[in-house]
Amino acid sequence: MARESSMRVAQGAGAEPGPAIASPTDDDRVHRLLARLQRKYKGRITGELATPAAAARYAELPEAMHPKLRDALAARGLTRLYGHQRQAWDLAAAGQHLVVATPTASGKTLCYNLPVLDAVLSRRAKALYLFPTKALAQDQVAELMELNRAGGATTSAEQAPADGFGGGAALNRDTARIDGQPTGDQAASGAASSSPPAGAPAGAPVEALAGAAAGAAGAAGTLGIKAFTFDGDTPGDARKAVRTRGDIVVSNPDMLHQAILPHHTKWAQFFESLAFIVVDELHSYRGVFGSHVANVFRRLQRICQFYGVRPQFIFASATIANPAELAEQLIGAPVTGVTNSGAPRGSRHLLLWNPPVINPDLGIRASARSQSTRIARMATKAGLKNIVFARTRLMVEVITKYLKDAFDRDPRRPPRVIAYRGGYLPSERRQTERALRAGRVDTVVSTSALELGVDIGALDVAILNGYPGTIAATWQRLGRAGRRNRGSLGVLVATSDPLDQYMVRHPEFFLGASPEHARIHPDQLLILMDHVRCAAFELPFKDGDRFGGSSCAEDLHEMLSFLRDEGVLQRQGGPDGGRWYWVADSYPANAVSLRSVAEGNFVVIDIGDGKQTIIAEVDYSGAPGTLYEGAIYMVQSQPYQVERLDWTGRKAFVRKTRADYYTDAIDYTRLKILDRFDSRRLGADPAERAATLTAGEAAASVAAAHADDPAGGLTNRPVSADDTDATGASPTASRRAPPADSRRAPPAVAPAIPQKPSATDDSPAPSGAAASAPATAASEAAPEATKAAASHGEVHIVRRYPGYKKIRYYSHDNIGYGHIDLPDQEMHTSAVWWQVEPNALERSLPTREQAIEGFLGAAYALHHVAALRAMAEVRDLGRAVGDSQGRWFAVVGGDGRGQLRGPSNEPLEEPPGDRFEPTLFLYDNYPGGVGLSAPLFDDAQALVTDALGLVSGCACAHGCPACIGPILASDEQALRSPKRSALIVLRLLGGTTAAESSRASTSGAVIRA
Repeated sequence: MARESSMRVAQGAGAEPGPAIASPTDDDRVHRLLARLQRKYKGRITGELATPAAAARYAELPEAMHPKLRDALAARGLTRLYGHQRQAWDLAAAGQHLVVATPTASGKTLCYNLPVLDAVLSRRAKALYLFPTKALAQDQVAELMELNRAGGATTSAEQAPADGFGGGAALNRDTARIDGQPTGDQAASGAASSSPPAGAPAGAPVEALAGAAAGAAGAAGTLGIKAFTFDGDTPGDARKAVRTRGDIVVSNPDMLHQAILPHHTKWAQFFESLAFIVVDELHSYRGVFGSHVANVFRRLQRICQFYGVRPQFIFASATIANPAELAEQLIGAPVTGVTNSGAPRGSRHLLLWNPPVINPDLGIRASARSQSTRIARMATKAGLKNIVFARTRLMVEVITKYLKDAFDRDPRRPPRVIAYRGGYLPSERRQTERALRAGRVDTVVSTSALELGVDIGALDVAILNGYPGTIAATWQRLGRAGRRNRGSLGVLVATSDPLDQYMVRHPEFFLGASPEHARIHPDQLLILMDHVRCAAFELPFKDGDRFGGSSCAEDLHEMLSFLRDEGVLQRQGGPDGGRWYWVADSYPANAVSLRSVAEGNFVVIDIGDGKQTIIAEVDYSGAPGTLYEGAIYMVQSQPYQVERLDWTGRKAFVRKTRADYYTDAIDYTRLKILDRFDSRRLGADPAERAATLTAGEAAASVAAAHADDPAGGLTNRPVSADDTDATGASPTASRRAPPADSRRAPPAVAPAIPQKPSATDDSPAPSGAAASAPATAASEAAPEATKAAASHGEVHIVRRYPGYKKIRYYSHDNIGYGHIDLPDQEMHTSAVWWQVEPNALERSLPTREQAIEGFLGAAYALHHVAALRAMAEVRDLGRAVGDSQGRWFAVVGGDGRGQLRGPSNEPLEEPPGDRFEPTLFLYDNYPGGVGLSAPLFDDAQALVTDALGLVSGCACAHGCPACIGPILASDEQALRSPKRSALIVLRLLGGTTAAESSRASTSGAVIRA
């Protein structure tokens, strides 16, 4: 991507405008919007990325392809394949498991459809397609039926939607032309011939037109292939036909888990001929969900073995760093990767947008929400179809309300703005999808629910309200625009989160950084035990069996014995060894959710008008912070107030309200270490650390400590929105920095920025730390590098929700608080934690207030860089600062200061015990852990270095939401710097070594602020 893209880093006010990035072939409306944004808001655009169009790389159709399939493809104008599609065919023909991981709009669908359809036609094989959502499954059936009818299908204009979100499923799902003819909304002006027009490139891959109804589709057509969806919406009387007549069954992991595997005897005819298992959107199978699905596949392979078949797996994925590795973890067998795309690519344009600074001293910027809403309004008024991605369900509702206030004021007219997120009822989501495809909606506001490849037609603009958390997810969401080879625009609007600010301050990150690794932990004990229960229900285990073969490290016999003691299994001996039979009346799969470790979703019930109507559902983990009594819960921007919560019955009773505010829960967490698995010292060798700190640098550090400017030399004057460079730093600061080399690829995480080694580089030295000779500074700095340790182990967590804030719309004023009365949420999980030797901490931060604020700020930064390194959502990890025995914990109080609290949330003047040893925790935010903390422990040193670079690279003086979190304005006058304290803590944790300083100084990916 780096070689094929061009980028301009915005230089702020007074800079010459960069070249327009739209080309003459782009859609005029997109070009006009782009030009307007560049002209009006150039000070907010920190970087622009243009990816030019790329030509296709073709390969011939395989000679061994079934003649009927070849004829059907030819009837649709497809006489050649892309190079990666032919490679996938060859691997499938060789009997290998494979994963296709090519960019969005590269035609991955044909990579698995062609070998599957050929096998169905050649040997009456059967295939199971798995998609993570129902909408994707229904899209796939539409695609299959379109090809199935290819021999008699026409490509009339009546079949093609006229505009907007319309457009059906595509065989090469995202390719833009049929032999050079426009498709989608472009085809409305005339019919596209099935044969190539004069002068058109022969054999361009086809895009099937819309018209096939999703669901249980018939087999009328030239190929005679029967493809059916099997999901929760499939009627009971149709399920038998799906099991017995379907050549291709399109479903999702949840149905496989709860409806197919437990009733496999009803599917015997299907399993006996099963040759292919297709798993699309592989990149979404990570974390808890992926760990569950890996165990579902263990159960699936066990049943396939029972029926005497060994099906091939074909995976399709968006770009991640380890697609083959992830696929191998999911199925426990070698998988070959197909990653070199041969598809053509239309031009795409990306703007990195940093909201303007509204409080320069504190580094406070305008909200990303206001900027995203502004851009969406401009796009809608310009007649462009757009999608706004938000990171939380609450933010989806808030943005939807703001846009509806602008465009849907007349209730007599159909809505132009619509929200789409998890928690809505299935019928409502299907209705929304139909409206999107029909082009009746101008703007859709969504969570990641529409990140995946649901065909929602032709979009012009994709707006990301905040960095999604991974590079892979960012490109996946941006790829939702321009799927008809139109000119497309993506805008990434940064929030105040540290990673967002790093992204927009360093636009070259998008050019060189590789996508992240996806990780799963199939042997997580709670998840594994759930699926062993399910597997025992499906088929008896024999003595000596291994669940998952050699890929499972746990002792199956021990787990079976535990289940026997629970009374759900019974062992019976026999001549060929003992067998373990399920003897309980329960149906275990019904109680296991693939999306969480805890069970039991809450339903939201509207009790208005004397009725009780279910309007939504909320997963167990999200309920305490969402459904407390007094909470405002929103559905399609309509506010409901929670009047009563039945925690035991998992029900929340709500009533419509006209409140002009929304609510946000307050929570705190305390931890206790139960078991330490491993531990090691952090930091460089003292000699190496001393060598890094030269005498000249030490002298400069001491001089900076006594400078009049409390920011350590950074200017403290107000900075306007258009007075910043690409890093968000003032021009004074940027002039001191070497220019960034945009051609050099940065690492996948925020690299460290060269630091002044003194712990006092940002503010005056604490009392008692008088100016000393350079040699003394060097000698004191070196030994501290070995005074820190990182550990990995098991912890007990107690999370409490004491209250909530009421926040007014638009002004976002805090207008009050409310009390939450819910039981504590407790769990055991795995964690990584950092500690500093108490004497070293006291020498560097003599007051406990400074130490607490330093640890809280360091935890804030570490939490975000760890989420990036682990390819996890920030919410997948938790953070806490406290005592290792759970006797006290630290929080940011209502006054903005770090506070000590006791086990019952009572304020503490002094920590209990005679040893003050703050501990910084990052933990897996799921019961039992999901495998995130172990690799973080392995990278403990690098994480501290990344966090140090993030904080020290921020242009603020004393701390801001982009580095260590919000602080009080009074800190400026008091010369109290939480940022300085956080930097000291990170250095005590070993965040600066010779190797990291060298790497940072030569990376070229950062600009010193």
